[in-house]
Amino acid sequence: MSRFRPIDRKTAYLLPPSVEDWLPQDHLARFIVEAIEQLDLTELTRVYAGRGSAAYHPEVLLSLLVYGYATATFSSRRIERATYDSVAFRYLAAGSHPDHDTLASFRRRFLEELAGVFLQVLELASEMKLLKLGTVSLDGTKVHANASRHSALSHGHIVKLETQLKAEVQDLLATAEAADQADIPDGVNLPAEIKRREDRLAVMAAAKAKIEARARARFEAEQAAYETKLAQRAARAAESGKKPSGKPPQPPTPEPRPEDQINLTDEESRIMKIAGGGFEQCYNAQAAVDAPTMLVVAASLTNAGNDKQQVQPMLDKLGALPASLGTVDALLADTGYCSANNITACEEAGVEPYIAVAREDHHPGWRERFTEPPQLEADATPMQKMAHKLKTKLGRMLYALRKQSVEPVFGIIKSVMGFRQFLLRGLEKAKGEWTLVCLAWNLKRMAVLRQKSVPSA
Repeated sequence: MSRFRPIDRKTAYLLPPSVEDWLPQDHLARFIVEAIEQLDLTELTRVYAGRGSAAYHPEVLLSLLVYGYATATFSSRRIERATYDSVAFRYLAAGSHPDHDTLASFRRRFLEELAGVFLQVLELASEMKLLKLGTVSLDGTKVHANASRHSALSHGHIVKLETQLKAEVQDLLATAEAADQADIPDGVNLPAEIKRREDRLAVMAAAKAKIEARARARFEAEQAAYETKLAQRAARAAESGKKPSGKPPQPPTPEPRPEDQINLTDEESRIMKIAGGGFEQCYNAQAAVDAPTMLVVAASLTNAGNDKQQVQPMLDKLGALPASLGTVDALLADTGYCSANNITACEEAGVEPYIAVAREDHHPGWRERFTEPPQLEADATPMQKMAHKLKTKLGRMLYALRKQSVEPVFGIIKSVMGFRQFLLRGLEKAKGEWTLVCLAWNLKRMAVLRQKSVPSA
């Protein structure tokens, strides 16, 4: 007698099976369906109804996209294929098979509406007793744009290439007009070579114009800051009656810098320094994470590589959250966000800032963890007060939450969910896609938190 289980692929079922019976009760796909069924998708349903043949319900398409992003299945073609191959995707699609064009167009069309869905999911988490705002960790991570850094052109390089290509065009025209064609290499098509260079010149002229427009916008902002500094310097001189110390600020220039760049594939992305060294074409993805639950409560995206300017926009997002979610009373951030303006912005928003003023020693002495710092001077600056607060036992305890809340979220999104590059191009579209990623993370995290909150039998 054989010791193996019999193989039988031919016997028909006496009763048709239900796809629902093939999924475990605690499966993520089940939770996503349950959560999305509780959301108000009236706006999506009204706009998406359209004309002609019956459309797929937005609930089905949204569920497929959210589960896809939660399980490293981002491509609309892969999601379409999974509705045939995967039990979970079949369950989400309710036995239907939306094609990749439908999924891709739905994702592009309703990127702005995802912000409302994201907020509804947070309210659902609050109703489930999984979220109560208090301490929030803020951090950013560089995510590759859907463009190569080798497709970027700098203003200085464009100027050099224009000179070279114009000289080549003139040389080719002169060769074409010459009566003696003997020195033309075999296989050379002069009209095609001329057109190729003229097309490249047109592309570079458009790129150069956009770089110059950016430079003018930057000049206006820098000019306003320059005039403010001059006014402050003059006020200090009038108050003290002495010439201000230090060098006067340098006036900005409207001309583009040689290193100013634009990417021909995604012109709104930027070359940024990435962790581990090197530079890549990226966007800077920001997330404010509830420290106890690791749920993303606010998300944004910028093409600025520096984090210092991201505190105020995130405070505005946190301040706009519904009161039912609770109140943010503390903000944790690393030294990349540290500035006097950011400390003031937090205090004006009623949020206690815990922003590192300098990089911490990875191996401090054991006594430092159990001692309080000396008394602070009465005339201490906001920056000195911040440094003192972070050295207290309470400050060290709170700041330690940052590494175990927001950093793991980015690690899981990139390494487990597999999201390391945007599919969509342009800042606004990439911003919507980042919201979709954070939405998928929140539902994935809520499924885990709900299991932990349910007492075992």
